[in-house]
Amino acid sequence: MELVIVGMGYVGIPVAALFADVPGINVTGIQRRSKRSGWKIDHINAGKSPIGGEEPGLEELIKRVVGKGTLHVTDDISNYEKADAILIAVQTPVDENHQPRYESLRQVCADVGDRMKRGALICVESTVAPGTTNNLVKPILEEHSGMQAGEDFNLVFSYERVMVGRLLHNLQNYARIVGGYTPECTKRGVELFKHIMKAELMPTDSLTAEVAKVTENTYRDVNVAFANEVALICESLGTNVHEVRRFVNSLPNDPSNPAANPYRNMHTPGAGVGGHCLPKDPWLLKYGLDAFGTSKFTPNILVESRRLNDGMPHHMKELIAEALDERGKKLRESRIAILGFAFLENSDDSRNTPALPIYNLLKGSCGEVIVHDPYIREYEDVSVTSDLDEALRGRDCLVLVTRHNLYLDLPLDRVRRLLRTPVIVDGRNVFNRDECRRAGFAFRGVGIPK
Repeated sequence: MELVIVGMGYVGIPVAALFADVPGINVTGIQRRSKRSGWKIDHINAGKSPIGGEEPGLEELIKRVVGKGTLHVTDDISNYEKADAILIAVQTPVDENHQPRYESLRQVCADVGDRMKRGALICVESTVAPGTTNNLVKPILEEHSGMQAGEDFNLVFSYERVMVGRLLHNLQNYARIVGGYTPECTKRGVELFKHIMKAELMPTDSLTAEVAKVTENTYRDVNVAFANEVALICESLGTNVHEVRRFVNSLPNDPSNPAANPYRNMHTPGAGVGGHCLPKDPWLLKYGLDAFGTSKFTPNILVESRRLNDGMPHHMKELIAEALDERGKKLRESRIAILGFAFLENSDDSRNTPALPIYNLLKGSCGEVIVHDPYIREYEDVSVTSDLDEALRGRDCLVLVTRHNLYLDLPLDRVRRLLRTPVIVDGRNVFNRDECRRAGFAFRGVGIPK
């Protein structure tokens, strides 16, 4: 089988490596030689993983499949002509008005349609608004190929459930939903993904699969918003949200009668929500409703949850100003160190990181702001250092945004010696408030009594 995977990102790379390790499958990765991502082509072809941080097994797998010649990455789209199956895993962000930006998806579909062979399987793995496969992807492929979906080629939407730090594990061990344009398309999709899956393959239609994908991430976003709102309540009342969460989640899961005693899983509040999925997927769900739904209404729960989560960086700024004021410092005169820029601990993934809005809010309001992250060496228009002592030395406030392992056991005496003013603002429940107080710090934390 000749398999082409378009987009060498956090989905395309591990998927390509897994398929390339299957006997009889030859994988070609397609990646544009852009200024931002073009370097990945030579990097992967040298047997190296472009994904930093802790990613178990991926580097070794890429080295193995490149070494045996079953994975090669290029920018040559003529490879679509030979492909038995093409997986599309390009980014589908939303703009400032929460509308999907499908420029990359449209271009790839046009290029594939111009070149694909009859009988090929086309699978969209990019997260899209409900209705996109049938109303955008299908017409473009049909127009450019002169063929009909479900008759001359197979069309599928099948999404991943990856998480940075667990890419290979999740791809193989979490159930995969395969939604085809027709039942035969679904069958072809299931046959393809059987090669790399250890978990269940769940067949459905493409629209249902699209709704399931964005609903899954919206569910999590809404739950995080609930936790953040409870944290704000706890701050106001003067109690610790993490103790409240521990008590709420102590309700056991009783398999004998789940309906009578359902399991509780209150999420962890924090400085904000990041990543490629949660900040945009609720808007994709709403867009699908607005564009293709028969009933027009505003899904207020998901909209207000998204806005609450987007507001947490602003709350962090308020906590910073309060803590500095406790030490007689004005925010506009203070030098601040942000610890952590990746959106997820122990990774180099900075997509939609809440550290960026916090940085930008402070940049225009304080004397100086610097970012430390052990995995991110640079970011456009952000002052980043990998030297922790440099980040803390002479600053007036430590702001913890990402729960990297490096920060979990920071000695308070070391922090106290380096800071000019002993102030800590914790957005991830890393520091103990009472210990910080005893060590002489002004302290604020999300959901922590003031």
